[in-house]
Amino acid sequence: MGENTPVLIGAGQFTYRGDPAASPSPTALLKIAAERAALDAGIGPAGLAGVDALAVVGYTIDSPGSKRGMIPHSVNPPASLARQLGADPRWSVYSEMGGNTPQYLINTLCERIARGEADLALTVGCEFLGSAMKRLGKGLSFDDWIADEPEDLPAPQRIGDPRAGSTPYEIRHGLSRPINIYPIFENALRARDGRSLPEHQRRMGELFARFSEVAVDNPEAWFPTKRTPEELVTVSEKNRMIGFPYPKLLNAIMEVDQSAGVIIASERKARELGVPEDRWVYLHGCADAADLWHPLDRQDFHSSPAMRRTGQKAFAMAGIGLDQVDLIDLYSCFPVAVEIGAEELGLSLDDPRGLTVTGGLPYAGGPGNNYVMHSVAVMLQKLRARPGAYGLITGNGWYLTKQSTGIYSTRRPDKPFEREDPAVLQREIDALPHPEIVELPSGRGTIETYTVVHKREGPFLGIVVGRDEAGRRFAANTPDDPAFLAAFEAQEQVGRTGTVRQAGDGQPNLFVPD
Repeated sequence: MGENTPVLIGAGQFTYRGDPAASPSPTALLKIAAERAALDAGIGPAGLAGVDALAVVGYTIDSPGSKRGMIPHSVNPPASLARQLGADPRWSVYSEMGGNTPQYLINTLCERIARGEADLALTVGCEFLGSAMKRLGKGLSFDDWIADEPEDLPAPQRIGDPRAGSTPYEIRHGLSRPINIYPIFENALRARDGRSLPEHQRRMGELFARFSEVAVDNPEAWFPTKRTPEELVTVSEKNRMIGFPYPKLLNAIMEVDQSAGVIIASERKARELGVPEDRWVYLHGCADAADLWHPLDRQDFHSSPAMRRTGQKAFAMAGIGLDQVDLIDLYSCFPVAVEIGAEELGLSLDDPRGLTVTGGLPYAGGPGNNYVMHSVAVMLQKLRARPGAYGLITGNGWYLTKQSTGIYSTRRPDKPFEREDPAVLQREIDALPHPEIVELPSGRGTIETYTVVHKREGPFLGIVVGRDEAGRRFAANTPDDPAFLAAFEAQEQVGRTGTVRQAGDGQPNLFVPD
């Protein structure tokens, strides 16, 4: 063990619930979280001037296809924040999209510190869609958000995989948003297990009711309200269906104003700064990988080889087993992310340890790509209160696509920090077999999975993923008649046969059930 062993020394969070007209700018949100992390570490805001590595989590508004100009903000968030902190980092990056990003950045920064490429690192992120959308809706100005933003900044250095989450073929059929895609995984999982629709709705409600109970005790939670299983899954005016089988209360809530950040140092720097050792938390194990990138390429819609294998790699690196973990936070944008994550890691959904420390994205808040930073911040506090205990955190990006795992403890590792090159694991996953895709199917087909997407007025889009008679996978839409769509989601559709045909002229394929 050397003096370059990385250690997390501070974490901070902030939730803004005030008047949207006076809401902090994105850079201000980042600064608040960073300064709170510095206070937590005992180095004070002035200590942030010594940061030599800075990684900012990408804003949702900067994701591929987003209308960035609608919400004015810094052209280079890391550079803007560094100026506010009085820091001049040697290495400064802005991430690509994905809910796995905070854990991925922590893994990366720990590796840089272990290699002697940095001594004091900050990673921080925020989401501001809550106040931003209210400002847009009310026609309010964003002048205060950009008043102190330099206009002469270059574009930031990006880190992570920049690929869009869906292909043009998938997008044409509605497979381009989390609220449309995660339901196809959920319905596939239910059908694989042979549960009835009512049984599975009850299962999801019971799972996320336990998450809402944890949010009640989280002072930074966006919705600190205990919900019953029935309340979560019963469709009502306040809990309308979004994408079958998910009513609103089972969806991650992105329109929040929240920020969180973590400070990482080498042991040498932590001692130099005078950070008490009872504040130190180590990253014992970590791994990063992606499943086959696009949803239609997956082996099936009820598993995640990347979740399973990143978990295995992280536990091997940490030198412990799942039975030695005391605290858990599984990524929870939708129930199926927890269900598949638990299954791949060998966890029961009613594990007595619980599956969240925050309350999860629908209740603690789903701050874009930065949720996991909040779970790490909470985990640090809980591990400090339980010296020697281990905590497990998972992060998930795009559509059960990108996976990052971390295992933490105050216990000092007995070996140097050595992160395996993620490319090694990625090559294994990329080599896994998967179905052939046909973009212009014609003839008989069978539904592999499906969903029905709703507007406030009711169902408007049926999406089918199916197999043709040759076993090739295709995407299609169903007839858009509201009565048909209502009937379509009222009973199990996986395994139902029908006819698929091309609509022509770049239009979606059409699947008509028997």
